[in-house]
Amino acid sequence: MSAVMADPAVDDAPVTRRPKKKLIVIGAAVLALVLALGAGTVVFLKQRAAHAAAAADDDGASPERAAPEAATVAKGVPFFLPLDPFIVNLADKEADRYAQIGITFELDSSMTGDQIKAYMPAIRNAILLILANKSSKDLLNREGKEQLALEIQREAVRPMGIEVASPEPVTAAPAIVALAASAAGGASAPAHAIAADAASSAKAKPRRRAETQRNPIQHVHFSSFIIQ
Repeated sequence: MSAVMADPAVDDAPVTRRPKKKLIVIGAAVLALVLALGAGTVVFLKQRAAHAAAAADDDGASPERAAPEAATVAKGVPFFLPLDPFIVNLADKEADRYAQIGITFELDSSMTGDQIKAYMPAIRNAILLILANKSSKDLLNREGKEQLALEIQREAVRPMGIEVASPEPVTAAPAIVALAASAAGGASAPAHAIAADAASSAKAKPRRRAETQRNPIQHVHFSSFIIQ
């Protein structure tokens, strides 16, 4: 049997090995890339969450900001209480005259409306007494209607225990009256005399007393006004 002889050249050949430094560099680059991608993802998610939270805060705050504005608008809206029409004989002596008048109260709140409804029989009685004491001449012009509204505004709250000052008479300005009288009589009164008369009339006019209580009826409106 022949023996297999080993080749000395083969035994002396150097063994090929992979360089370790190259593998380390590649691994470090891959790790850095992964870390960079992870950091970028975290930053993106945080920004997205912050934007979503801000949008949610804006949506939640909008109704809260709108609520006070709506309350302010609602608070400024007046409350109107229409009364049943009044039909009453007037105080004319020359002929039988009567008035048919529709009245609407402008109130400060709906709660006042409920309170006025509870006193409505007494309030209507007070208004009827005012109307029955008026003549057609008192109610035909604008000043008479305005004076009637002021009297109703004062007397309508008395059954509720509210006392307010008496209204001043609604009249034309003294200077205008003086000029009209001067023109009607054909007299040419000096301007300083007319001004002096107006000033003296203004001083002699009594001042309106301060109201002791606030009137919940802010205005009296006429929805109809017929005199026959």
